[in-house]
Amino acid sequence: MRTSCADPLRVGFDFTSAYPQQRHIEISDSPFGSVRRTAEGIAPSPGQLSVLQDAFCESHGLQCGFCTPGMILAGHALLTRTSSPTRSEIVEALSGNLCRCTGYVQIIEAIELAAQRLRQANTLPFQPGR
Repeated sequence: MRTSCADPLRVGFDFTSAYPQQRHIEISDSPFGSVRRTAEGIAPSPGQLSVLQDAFCESHGLQCGFCTPGMILAGHALLTRTSSPTRSEIVEALSGNLCRCTGYVQIIEAIELAAQRLRQANTLPFQPGR
Protein backbone atom coordinates (compact mmCIF):
# COMPACT_ATOMS: atom_id res chain seq x y z
CA MET A 1 0.00 0.00 0.00
CA ARG A 2 1.31 3.43 -0.97
CA THR A 3 1.45 6.13 1.75
CA SER A 4 2.10 9.85 1.74
CA CYS A 5 3.77 12.21 4.20
CA ALA A 6 0.31 13.34 5.33
CA ASP A 7 -0.79 9.85 6.40
CA PRO A 8 0.74 10.06 9.91
CA LEU A 9 -1.18 13.32 10.45
CA ARG A 10 -4.43 11.79 9.24
CA VAL A 11 -4.03 8.71 11.42
CA GLY A 12 -2.11 10.05 14.43
CA PHE A 13 -3.96 13.32 14.77
CA ASP A 14 -7.24 12.34 13.08
CA PHE A 15 -6.85 15.01 10.38
CA THR A 16 -9.30 14.07 7.67
CA SER A 17 -9.08 17.33 5.71
CA ALA A 18 -7.97 17.02 2.10
CA TYR A 19 -5.27 19.54 2.98
CA PRO A 20 -3.89 18.54 6.39
CA GLN A 21 -1.22 21.24 6.25
CA GLN A 22 -3.99 23.80 6.71
CA ARG A 23 -5.24 22.33 9.98
CA HIS A 24 -4.44 23.88 13.33
CA ILE A 25 -1.90 21.80 15.19
CA GLU A 26 0.03 22.71 18.28
CA ILE A 27 2.90 20.50 19.34
CA SER A 28 4.80 21.16 22.54
CA ASP A 29 7.47 18.52 22.12
CA SER A 30 10.45 20.83 22.37
CA PRO A 31 12.35 21.41 25.61
CA PHE A 32 11.93 25.11 24.77
CA GLY A 33 8.15 24.79 24.55
CA SER A 34 7.93 25.72 20.87
CA VAL A 35 4.52 25.71 19.26
CA ARG A 36 3.82 24.96 15.61
CA ARG A 37 0.84 26.71 14.10
CA THR A 38 -0.77 26.47 10.68
CA ALA A 39 -2.48 29.25 8.76
CA GLU A 40 -5.85 27.90 9.82
CA GLY A 41 -4.77 27.98 13.45
CA ILE A 42 -4.50 31.78 13.63
CA ALA A 43 -8.25 32.21 13.08
CA PRO A 44 -10.18 33.25 16.20
CA SER A 45 -12.49 30.23 15.94
CA PRO A 46 -13.50 27.57 13.39
CA GLY A 47 -15.30 29.05 10.42
CA GLN A 48 -13.94 32.56 11.02
CA LEU A 49 -11.02 34.37 9.45
CA SER A 50 -8.39 36.39 11.26
CA VAL A 51 -7.90 40.03 10.30
CA LEU A 52 -4.84 38.99 8.28
CA GLN A 53 -6.61 36.14 6.49
CA ASP A 54 -9.48 38.46 5.63
CA ALA A 55 -7.03 41.07 4.29
CA PHE A 56 -5.42 38.40 2.08
CA CYS A 57 -8.83 37.59 0.61
CA GLU A 58 -9.81 41.22 0.16
CA SER A 59 -6.46 42.25 -1.39
CA HIS A 60 -6.25 39.19 -3.64
CA GLY A 61 -3.05 38.21 -1.85
CA LEU A 62 -3.49 34.59 -2.84
CA GLN A 63 -3.71 32.90 -6.18
CA CYS A 64 -2.99 29.18 -6.45
CA GLY A 65 -2.76 28.80 -2.66
CA PHE A 66 0.55 26.97 -2.60
CA CYS A 67 2.48 29.73 -0.82
CA THR A 68 -0.48 31.16 1.09
CA PRO A 69 0.04 29.37 4.44
CA GLY A 70 3.68 30.42 4.60
CA MET A 71 2.90 34.00 3.60
CA ILE A 72 0.10 34.27 6.16
CA LEU A 73 2.24 32.84 8.95
CA ALA A 74 5.17 35.13 8.04
CA GLY A 75 2.79 38.09 8.06
CA HIS A 76 1.29 36.96 11.35
CA ALA A 77 4.72 36.67 12.97
CA LEU A 78 5.64 40.15 11.72
CA LEU A 79 2.40 41.72 12.95
CA THR A 80 2.93 40.07 16.33
CA ARG A 81 6.31 41.82 16.60
CA THR A 82 5.33 45.24 15.23
CA SER A 83 2.03 47.00 14.70
CA SER A 84 3.33 49.38 12.02
CA PRO A 85 5.69 47.46 9.75
CA THR A 86 7.36 49.36 6.93
CA ARG A 87 7.16 48.04 3.40
CA SER A 88 10.80 46.94 3.62
CA GLU A 89 10.10 45.08 6.90
CA ILE A 90 7.22 43.26 5.19
CA VAL A 91 9.42 42.34 2.23
CA GLU A 92 12.12 41.08 4.62
CA ALA A 93 9.56 39.05 6.61
CA LEU A 94 8.35 37.39 3.40
CA SER A 95 11.84 36.76 2.03
CA GLY A 96 11.82 33.10 3.05
CA ASN A 97 8.74 32.36 0.93
CA LEU A 98 8.43 32.03 -2.82
CA CYS A 99 5.30 33.04 -4.74
CA ARG A 100 5.18 32.35 -8.44
CA CYS A 101 1.71 33.83 -9.07
CA THR A 102 1.14 37.28 -7.57
CA GLY A 103 4.44 39.10 -7.82
CA TYR A 104 4.11 39.88 -4.09
CA VAL A 105 2.31 43.23 -4.59
CA GLN A 106 -1.06 41.98 -3.32
CA ILE A 107 0.58 39.98 -0.54
CA ILE A 108 2.40 43.08 0.73
CA GLU A 109 -0.80 45.11 0.42
CA ALA A 110 -2.69 42.46 2.42
CA ILE A 111 -0.22 42.68 5.30
CA GLU A 112 -0.32 46.50 5.20
CA LEU A 113 -4.14 46.39 5.27
CA ALA A 114 -4.16 43.94 8.19
CA ALA A 115 -1.68 46.11 10.11
CA GLN A 116 -3.86 49.17 9.56
CA ARG A 117 -6.99 47.33 10.71
CA LEU A 118 -5.27 45.89 13.77
CA ARG A 119 -4.00 49.35 14.75
CA GLN A 120 -7.49 50.80 14.35
CA ALA A 121 -8.91 48.02 16.50
CA ASN A 122 -6.04 48.52 18.98
CA THR A 123 -5.41 44.79 19.15
CA LEU A 124 -2.76 42.20 18.35
CA PRO A 125 -3.22 39.31 15.92
CA PHE A 126 -5.11 36.41 17.51
CA GLN A 127 -2.78 33.97 19.26
CA PRO A 128 -4.46 30.76 20.39
CA GLY A 129 -3.01 29.16 23.47
CA ARG A 130 -1.54 32.40 24.84
